[in-house]
Amino acid sequence: MHTPTISMAGIGKSFGPVHALKSVDLTIFPYEIHALLGENGAGKSTLMKVLSGIHAPTKGTITIKGSQYDKLDHKQAAQLGIGIIYQELSVIDELTVLENLYIGRHLTKKVCGMTVIDWKEMRLRGAMMLLRIGLKVDLDEKVANLSISHKQMLEIAKTLMLDAKVIIMDEPTSSLTNKEVDYLFLIMNQLRKEGTAIVYISHKLAEIRRICDRYTVMKDGSSVCSGLVSEVTNDDIVRLMVGRELQNRFNAMKESTGNVERDTVFEVKNITSRDKKKVRDISFSVSRGEILGFAGLVGSGRTELMDCLFGIDKRSGGEIHLNGKEISPRSPLDALKKGMAYITESRRENGFFPNFSIAQNMAISHSLKRGGYKGAMGLFRESEERKIAETQRQLLALKCHSVEQNITELSGGNQQKVLISKWLCCHPEVIIFDEPTRGIDVGAKAEIYKVMRQLADDGKVILMVSSELPEIIAVCDRIAVFCEGRLTQILTNRDNMSEEEIMAWALPQE
Repeated sequence: MHTPTISMAGIGKSFGPVHALKSVDLTIFPYEIHALLGENGAGKSTLMKVLSGIHAPTKGTITIKGSQYDKLDHKQAAQLGIGIIYQELSVIDELTVLENLYIGRHLTKKVCGMTVIDWKEMRLRGAMMLLRIGLKVDLDEKVANLSISHKQMLEIAKTLMLDAKVIIMDEPTSSLTNKEVDYLFLIMNQLRKEGTAIVYISHKLAEIRRICDRYTVMKDGSSVCSGLVSEVTNDDIVRLMVGRELQNRFNAMKESTGNVERDTVFEVKNITSRDKKKVRDISFSVSRGEILGFAGLVGSGRTELMDCLFGIDKRSGGEIHLNGKEISPRSPLDALKKGMAYITESRRENGFFPNFSIAQNMAISHSLKRGGYKGAMGLFRESEERKIAETQRQLLALKCHSVEQNITELSGGNQQKVLISKWLCCHPEVIIFDEPTRGIDVGAKAEIYKVMRQLADDGKVILMVSSELPEIIAVCDRIAVFCEGRLTQILTNRDNMSEEEIMAWALPQE
């Protein structure tokens, strides 16, 4: 057995009266990929911020290569070979690949007694690093032009440039296609063989089983169990994380009251995107109280359709009807005022304002909707914001110690609840959920599903885009399958709603 690269013992961290970490033990060995598991809010991210020197622990010790530390700062952690890759990538789009590799630590040399940047040496080392991880991009390419998977690889390259011996990966596959995930795992396997230890945070149990050697489960700020991944089942892991069986995850979704009259209220006719490629001649209708799912491969046109429906992207043709009246939104604000809402796939990019409080994020759509002059006259009243936020907090069982908290202090699942609250304040009739459970744990997913079913039972129309086939099968009343911008089939019989049937319609036939 190898000597541990890192041992964390009895780690605790408090933020005022809130105990984010109570007592956590974590041991990481070289030549292994270690899964760190737990519900959102269990303390995983806080623990990794302690390890990477962003937070100082309130108690406990960290042992690295035989030396013991009460705390680390960010620079010290980097010098000790600890690198972290966040779920929300930190590469800078406006800079080149080479500039991103050397942010804040340019190599220098002396020329005529003056210190200048050694671009030649930086290019040489940068090219060797890209070659090492198999990233085929030009060093002078703007990062904005790279795909998500290439940006992910660039993050890994940045970390390895610091000679990292431990790499922390937080939900690294949340925005990747299956092919890109395969390539990432190839790189991770190579790093493992070289002796690098990887801490892998993910809620995708299939990935954990495929790539990880050992696991540690956290719950309520404490570590509850560690062991070999090969010696536990998925049900065991979920039971340790949330205290209930995996098979119960979707039960709440099947308990519709059935009291809603199933009259057609939302109808889409011949919607085509402006480029006539991403979305082509789409028609469907949805009844009151129904959850209609949208399945398909990445790039099949599902999100692009939702953008057309909500007025984000222009259409070259088609009509949208709500309650028998054509609405055809011209902009997101127009869609909002006409009774639609859109919980987007990317929480941080276009879902919430990271510099706003929970209350401000919840109330902003309500303020814009009631304001004149295209929302410019939407006034913000703090007392009303708090009242709205407290109502929504109780309605969705939001876990926070105050609605005045900054939204970035919440776990992913609770951030998602805030986004839902933001739209519920506007009392929409049609609600679009695009990948509503991306990057959140199984416990938080079940809560989101309950909210969606309750909204449907209250008479709302729910459109749900999801790439997780078991989820969309269990949650939705019908499933619309997309392939290359076209609607190929709507599955209406639950007996036919299988992963095999969905994929048969989602794959190109030629």
